[in-house]
Amino acid sequence: MLRLSTTLSLLSLASLSPHHPRRLVRLRALAPAASSSPSARSLCLLEWGKVCRAVASFAGTAHGREATELWGVEDVSYERSRRLLQETEAAVRLLGTSGGSFDFSGLDTVTVEAAIQCVSGGSVIKGQEAMAVVSLMLFVESLQVTIRAAMRQDEESHNLLMPLTETILEAVVNKSLVKSIQDIIDDDGSVKDTASPELRRYREQVQSLESRLCQLMDRLIRNSDSEASLSEVSIVNGRCCIKVTGDKSLSFDGLLLSSGSDAGSMIEPIVAVPLNDELQGARALVARAELDALSKLTDKILLELDNIQILLQETITLDKVTARAKYSIAYDGTLPDLYLPKFEHETVNTATDWPVSATSSAQLPKKPWKVFIPNAFHPLLLQQHQENLRRIKKDVASATAEIRRRRIYGQDIAEEDQLASDLDSMKNRVSKLERNHPIPVDFMIGEETTVLVITGPNTGGKTISLKTVGLASLMAKIGLYILASEPVKIPWFDAVYADIGDEQSLTQSLSTFSGHLKQIGAIRAQSTSQSLVLLDEVGAGTNPLEGAALGMSLLESFAEAGSFLTLATTHHGELKTLKYSNDSFENACVEFDEENLKPTFRILWGIPGRSNAINIAERLGLPLDIIESARHLLGTAGAEINALIMDMEKFKQEYDEQLQQAQHYLMQSRELHNNLEVAQKNVMDHTIAQRKRKSRVVSEYAVMARSIIHKKFQQFRESAIAQRVLEEERAVEKAKSERVKGPEPSSTSAIKMAQNTNSSMATEANDEDGGIPEVGDLVYVPKLKNQATVVKIDSSKNEVQIQAGMMKLKLKLKDVVIQKRRISR
Repeated sequence: MLRLSTTLSLLSLASLSPHHPRRLVRLRALAPAASSSPSARSLCLLEWGKVCRAVASFAGTAHGREATELWGVEDVSYERSRRLLQETEAAVRLLGTSGGSFDFSGLDTVTVEAAIQCVSGGSVIKGQEAMAVVSLMLFVESLQVTIRAAMRQDEESHNLLMPLTETILEAVVNKSLVKSIQDIIDDDGSVKDTASPELRRYREQVQSLESRLCQLMDRLIRNSDSEASLSEVSIVNGRCCIKVTGDKSLSFDGLLLSSGSDAGSMIEPIVAVPLNDELQGARALVARAELDALSKLTDKILLELDNIQILLQETITLDKVTARAKYSIAYDGTLPDLYLPKFEHETVNTATDWPVSATSSAQLPKKPWKVFIPNAFHPLLLQQHQENLRRIKKDVASATAEIRRRRIYGQDIAEEDQLASDLDSMKNRVSKLERNHPIPVDFMIGEETTVLVITGPNTGGKTISLKTVGLASLMAKIGLYILASEPVKIPWFDAVYADIGDEQSLTQSLSTFSGHLKQIGAIRAQSTSQSLVLLDEVGAGTNPLEGAALGMSLLESFAEAGSFLTLATTHHGELKTLKYSNDSFENACVEFDEENLKPTFRILWGIPGRSNAINIAERLGLPLDIIESARHLLGTAGAEINALIMDMEKFKQEYDEQLQQAQHYLMQSRELHNNLEVAQKNVMDHTIAQRKRKSRVVSEYAVMARSIIHKKFQQFRESAIAQRVLEEERAVEKAKSERVKGPEPSSTSAIKMAQNTNSSMATEANDEDGGIPEVGDLVYVPKLKNQATVVKIDSSKNEVQIQAGMMKLKLKLKDVVIQKRRISR
């Protein structure tokens, strides 16, 4: 019986949320009482608890595992199921961006809960409890940083993550409280010496007394009679004493604390009594100082208790969601399209036509589907396979490491050979396990189908198929991804009812048949138009004719008003005919490989199963006369029906093969078409690039050619002008020299020739406007022996401003010679 304070504390915690982990106490109390209901028995038959435990193994905290292991599905509404799936999708996105930041295994939620109970009950918190609170607050702070970083990536991430993380992002982490706890409490939960000056002084006093006692005890032992048998120093009830063995007298007086013939006697020396008493008092002072420090810390935590409770609750909730996401990722699950069936005028509307994925291995023409789950795995079979494979691979790694270690240290070769043999055996087991992967099944149930009848041989996978559908619907309902290929469409069921296995009960005097009937009767009474019903071996356990009649009646009852969808397995051939008289029925069968005499675990849709007993018996070597007699007793009608079903199976297999081949060719043609478009685009891009390159090259060569021509022209022009100026200078020099010597006919003619040359140049330079250049004219400057361009003219001063390259000069008009006029426009 819990104390009143503890009970009130638990109630206050549970009142935080209807999904708080402490409400699990109530769930456990109710679990046994509910086990007798058809829904609870169905969950047990489907092994739902094992799936929950598998998901719980991905939770990091004790409360997260506890809450996940006790998942209830009865009170989960459609809206909550959709919200749970959105939370899982958001957690999958977070795990993809953050990875290790969502590891909750370092949180001790049990200790945090104990701290909350302790503080709320008026007790003093313990050091380890305070450090657990610090770990929680620091983890939430780190979590907030990670979530905000993920939300900043894009708007889609922000919208997806906000509903899941809004509360924890709004939570306030009191950093001052974290610092206060870290200043007082050490990592191991002990109170630090710096918590208070008194604590430091008292602890130093304790250390001093302990040192003095050790020295005293050591001196007493060394001074004792050497013949006396003395043991080591011991502590009894916190008091330092000497453990003595033997009967001889001691050299010191003491108090006998305990004695024994085998263990010896514990003696406290008289001289050590005062020091022991003083040590006990000093330790009491240390404990009181620690209690004072923890008491002050408790008062600070009490002010933040509500916030700490919110942090704990949100962390556990996020741990549960993350566990769902980690499970879905680990087993490569698919986010299902969960829809709520709507009933209009007594017909079912499943909202939309579901498009069949082009990459799905199970392709059907586009049509409205009630259930579409391609390549569905039974979660427990897939889990068992992966665990076995992981365990054997670990053994292989260990054996390989052991062989390597033995080779390094040169140990026994014979043992190494045995290890090598074991290693080869384990590698073969790994290869065998990888080949024998669980076989998925396809579920494609049309919108018009209400009852699906599955027939086929024993051990063919009928029961596993029923359980796979049942578990898939439950997983989608509580927010788990379905272990199947994309896309997945599944309705929301208010309950899943199952009658699977042997229902024999000795305590209730029920046979197998009676147990089945009782369970089916309870299911029929409680199932609704939104329920899923799974019936294994309908009508079995009694006379075949009566069982078949009863099975037909039961299935027709479920088809009329019993459930939204009923899946039934049977060996009764009469149940196959219901499809041809009622459009609500559909047939399917599990495929059987007659050559290898084993099932393939594939479901053939739209085909009723046929009996294989006689053919199997014939292949197993039963005498031919017995086989022929059995076929004669079966009759030609039965043989014809089996032959017809065989042809249907053959046509179905051929259709599936041709359909897969057509899809393969279609995918190839699409790929080739895409490659052709890419190649065509590349050719066009290359052609355009070549044209641009050629145009660029031609332009570059044209520029180079113009530059070369311009340069050559300039060189020629300058050379001609220079030659002309040189000739003029020679003529002038010659004329001057002749004038100095006297007029001679020849000199006179030279002067005349020079005058004529100057006259011709002046005539050339001057034009109608009196020989004054204009702005932009090209002139020759004899002083510079170079050409220049007229920039400005000042007629009043008879000056002109010219520019030759980067140089500008002012010259008189007579100092320039016009060479080329600017063309007037």
